[in-house]
Amino acid sequence: MLTKKGKYGLKAIVFLANLKPGESVQVAEIAEANNIPKKFLDAILGELRNARFLNSRKGKGGGYMLARPAEEIIIGDVIRVLDGPLAPIQCASRTAYRRCDDCDEARCEIRLMMLEVREAIANVLDNRTLADMRELTDDAMASFIYHI
Repeated sequence: MLTKKGKYGLKAIVFLANLKPGESVQVAEIAEANNIPKKFLDAILGELRNARFLNSRKGKGGGYMLARPAEEIIIGDVIRVLDGPLAPIQCASRTAYRRCDDCDEARCEIRLMMLEVREAIANVLDNRTLADMRELTDDAMASFIYHI
């Protein structure tokens, strides 16, 4: 399940993707626009900066901006930075695999199902960019207006 940290991080990075290239914005503005506690957002944006998704500038006219074009930022990578592995259980994870103590992995129905779940999640999140995500609301609004 996506945590609040993951959700807030995605909201913030989508907000930044809507800025003009090179434009930056203060944390307070992102927090207010997305109804996110500023102190929590400070920590989240710091993690995204450390993972090289964002750049920041200090001082007047400073703030946060995308470190690279939205078309180059994979959503699955952002979620992994903020929330960890995509797999619902560790024995189904590719990045944080840990064997279960209580089952035979080759015959464990739970593990086999969760491997399928992990692949389905990764198939969506690792094949969508921040640009794709940013455009979802535009596409949804266009579809909504078309159906009225």
